[in-house]
Amino acid sequence: MPTITRIENDHLSIDVSSLGAEMQAITSRDGANWLWNGDAAFWTGRSPVLFPIVGKAPDDTLLIDGKPYPMAQHGLARRREFSPAGASATACRFTLDASDDSRAIYPFDFRLSVEHSLDGPTLTVAAEVENRGQDPMPFGFGFHPAFAWPLPGAEGKPHSVILDNGGEPERQPLENGLLASERQASPFDKGRLVLAHGLFENDALVFPEGTGDGLTYGAEGGPALKFRFENLPNLALWTKTGAPFLCVEPWHGTAAELGGSRELKDRPSTTVLAGGETKRFAFSVTFPV
Repeated sequence: MPTITRIENDHLSIDVSSLGAEMQAITSRDGANWLWNGDAAFWTGRSPVLFPIVGKAPDDTLLIDGKPYPMAQHGLARRREFSPAGASATACRFTLDASDDSRAIYPFDFRLSVEHSLDGPTLTVAAEVENRGQDPMPFGFGFHPAFAWPLPGAEGKPHSVILDNGGEPERQPLENGLLASERQASPFDKGRLVLAHGLFENDALVFPEGTGDGLTYGAEGGPALKFRFENLPNLALWTKTGAPFLCVEPWHGTAAELGGSRELKDRPSTTVLAGGETKRFAFSVTFPV
């Protein structure tokens, strides 16, 4: 059975499950709940870790050096039990190592480590992917946290996502979960996107580049969450129509392209690690507490 580890300080309390190393709750000292609660009426996820793919593969099948492997959307990590690898009052770390079971669908010796840590009102979630074998190891990686929409105390207020770089990045639509070939005009205006559920009628908003390394998700005249990203150049925003959450998803890797190569190494923004190499990915969120 999964176990829950709690870390906390004077500002925040974070619950993390050993299943998928997935956050289950972010609670501030005033009792406000900032993370989506996983209500199955909309979506049971809360903050899954995406590895070794982000998004879908055609027919849920990857090619690795020409050989087919079954791979469900967003990969295998979110469905695996992680092992505890150390904890303190304000930080906890979990690891997932390759196994006979994982090698049947992803034939590499990997170690995926995920750490949640608190520093004042800032939560940092960091992941390290290590290639413990000798062969080059391709993979995609992403975070998929879902936050309350509306934010606590901001019911009825307009909510926006504002890019730190003031950019107007093009979006790349999804068709049956795969990236369409043609990009569309940006929904951002001078870095600002006013949120509305209608934006997500045709799945997530995917921005393959140009969103920068920071943004703010907040309510007009209300609370705001400030994000920073490390080694995560792709961004998606997603919800289900009518659901009370917004996923802010920083990625290094995307879904496969419609009609494109089925090889994992050819997917957009794929990372390839040589034997013995390690790559770090991280995001931080500062809460208004």
